[in-house]
Formats: sequence, C-alpha cells, structure tokens
Amino acid sequence: MSLSRGELARRAVHVSCVGFALLLRYLSWPQAALLALAAFLFNWLLLPRLFGRGMWRQADVARGYPVGILAYPLAVLGLVLVFRERLWMAAAGWGILAVGDGMAGLVGQAAGGPRLPWNPRKGWSGLLAFVVFGAAAAAFLSAWTARLPLAVDAAHWPRTLGIALALALFCALVESLPTTIDDSVSVPIATALALPLLAGAFPDLLLRAPGFPGRLLIGLVLNAGIALAAWLARSIDALGALSAVVIGSAIAAGLGVQGLALMIAFFVLGTAATKLGYRKKAARGIAQEKGGARGWQNAWANGGVPAALAVLAGMAPPGPRDVLAIAYAASVATAAADTCSSEIGKAFGRRTFLITTLRPVPPGTEGAVSLEGTLAGLAGALAVGATGVATGLLGWPSAMLVAVAGLAGSLAESVLGTVAERRGWMGNDLLNAANTAIGALLAVGMLSLL
Repeated sequence: MSLSRGELARRAVHVSCVGFALLLRYLSWPQAALLALAAFLFNWLLLPRLFGRGMWRQADVARGYPVGILAYPLAVLGLVLVFRERLWMAAAGWGILAVGDGMAGLVGQAAGGPRLPWNPRKGWSGLLAFVVFGAAAAAFLSAWTARLPLAVDAAHWPRTLGIALALALFCALVESLPTTIDDSVSVPIATALALPLLAGAFPDLLLRAPGFPGRLLIGLVLNAGIALAAWLARSIDALGALSAVVIGSAIAAGLGVQGLALMIAFFVLGTAATKLGYRKKAARGIAQEKGGARGWQNAWANGGVPAALAVLAGMAPPGPRDVLAIAYAASVATAAADTCSSEIGKAFGRRTFLITTLRPVPPGTEGAVSLEGTLAGLAGALAVGATGVATGLLGWPSAMLVAVAGLAGSLAESVLGTVAERRGWMGNDLLNAANTAIGALLAVGMLSLL
C-alpha cells in the first residue's frame, strides 16, 4: 500500500538518525547517554515547534504526544545504559532499531505482498527487509564502534555477520508479533535480552560436539513418533505436530535426550491437565478450543523460548552452558506450572481471585488464580525439575531453584495478563511465550544471588 507523505518523512528520519550511532566509536558511555537524553528533550520540546505535527500518526494526534518519536531516543538511552561497558552492542541494537525497523516499515508498506500467518497486519516483504537491512547495519556499526578492521577480508566478519543476522532475525520476529507495544520499546528489549546470549554462542562447539549427529537424529525420530501419537490421539493438530518435531529436535540437538525429557514431561503434564475435567470446562465455556488439541501457536508459545535456550546452551562453553541449561529447565517448568495451574484451576478451583486485586472473579478470567490451581502449578514445576534430576541434567538444588522459578514465572504471567488484557498489549499465546522467558530470567537471577 502507498505511503503517506508524513509516514514517509517519519520513516526517513527514523532511518537517517542512525548516523549519530557512528559517534559511539568516540564517546564514553556517559557522553552517549547525555546525547540520547538531549535527543529526547529535542523531540519532546523543540521538534513540534520547528516542524509541527506532520510526522505524527493519527493516534499520536489523538493522545497529544508522539509515542514512537519520544520512545526512540529513550530506547537508545536504554541500550547505552545496559551495554555501557560494551558500546558496540549498543551500536548494533541502534542499527537494528533504526535501519531494520525503519526499512521494514518502508518496504512493507510500499511493496505489500503476502501477509504473515501469525499477524495479517504485516507482510513477508517487511520481515525480510528488517532482517537484511538490520543485519547489515548492526554488523557495520558493531565493527565500527569496536574499532575492528572494516576490510572485506577481515577475519572477524563471519562471526560478526552471524551474530548480526541472528539478532536481526530474532528482533524481526519480535517486531512482527501481534502486539500494540511500540517497536521502539519491543525491539530494544529484544536486543538487550538476545545480544549477550548470541555474543557468547559459538556454533562450532555444537556442530563439533561428540555425538551431535546422533542427538539430532534421535531427536527427529523420537519427536516424530511422539508427535504422530499425539496427533492420532487428537491432542495436537497437524501443524502443531510439525512444530513440536522442530522444537523437540532443536532441544535434543542442544541438550540431548536429557534436555528433551523435560519438554516431554511438560507435554504429558499439559495434555493430562487439559483433558482433566474437560467437560466441566467446556460447559463453562472456558475449555481449550478444538477439543483440547494444541496448535502450532501453542507449540511455539510454550516451546519457542526453551528451544532457543537449549540450542544456545549447546553453543556455549561449560560454565555458561550450565547456566543456560538451568534457564532452559526453568522456562519449561514455567510452561508446565502455567498450564497445570490454569487447567486445574478452571476445572476444580473453588474460589478464584484476580491476582492483582484479590477480587473474586469467575474461573477462566485472565489473571485469575486459585489455591487448587496454584498447587497444581507447583506440582507441575516440581515434576519438570525432578525429571531433570532423573536424567542427570540437574542436581537437586538446581531442580528446586527451577521449580520455584517456574511457579514464580507462572504467577508473574498472571499479573502481566491482567495488564496486557486491559490495555490490549498482547494475546494469550504471546503471554505464554513471555512467561517462559520470565521464568528463565528469574532462575538466572536467583542463581546469581546464591
């Protein structure tokens, strides 16, 4: 579809401001932070007086201030503060935000084309533009800021480009999700979470690991068998089964059968909890759709973050690998706790309260909790942790930490759900993906304190 003159100007300024990122090579982090703060004040106080509201969107005019224009310099400020000791990371994130996100809007709106299956409001052309232009900008700016050789044949380019491409792809997927959160907020957060992990990943450690081909083959065969059985039992639909094979194979490649066992435990627990009391839930109109069969959205919502963490664990050296393995286990435990608490609470919860206000609400309300559901969630998280001990992936202290993080993550999702639903930030599948990430972050935070 055609671009309006105001939107075209807005996007052009959005992309061109990446030129200021070149200064990060010469600035200290306090100087860079002051520059970003000055840009925010300029956008807030002077830009409307100089150029009016020509670059404001209709929603900005209605609310009286431009969210994206103000959030952009604040996002840069956040990146500088988070990566103050490694400004090349801030530069890479700035390139993703300015060029990747900016070109995605320009190309996506100008070219149109097929829509994304998970978000009809956005298209494949915009997603591809985000990855290509974002990766190029992130690679150049990170190398420039780190004072690495810019010659085409420089030895660092394969790894630099690989990190930039992986980061751009992850941020492009985050940007494409059906959420009302501004890109100038979601993309920098995605960068802050993903870039340190990608910088510490070494693909050759995974590809050259003893038994890697065997782990991958076993993962494919085992997951194909489980997915087929689940599809025949109508616990998952066809696309959900295919997604489960991909997710499970990635986990097996990264952490072996020991890691895969935790995801299998979650699948068994989640399926049983969904089926338990299904007629009662259906009568109340709060049962899982399709007779309880999970689709591809459910599979990726609960398995996408764990799969990524498992692969990153396989690419990490021994110390970080152990931390990522615990984060992986916590993300699975969070998914198990959330599913078990939700499904059991819907069917058997006698008194259901909204977690943010403790006000009684009907079962199935977003953000509702019950004693029965919470205990079921704890049991699910403990079962995942115990599975990790049985397979040798975890010791008992780590398993207890994983269980606590899993329950806390599921409760955090209940809190986030009440806010997200009221403000229309995200749907249930995106909430489930967010809570697995929250559980993993909680586990790493708790581990750092012990």
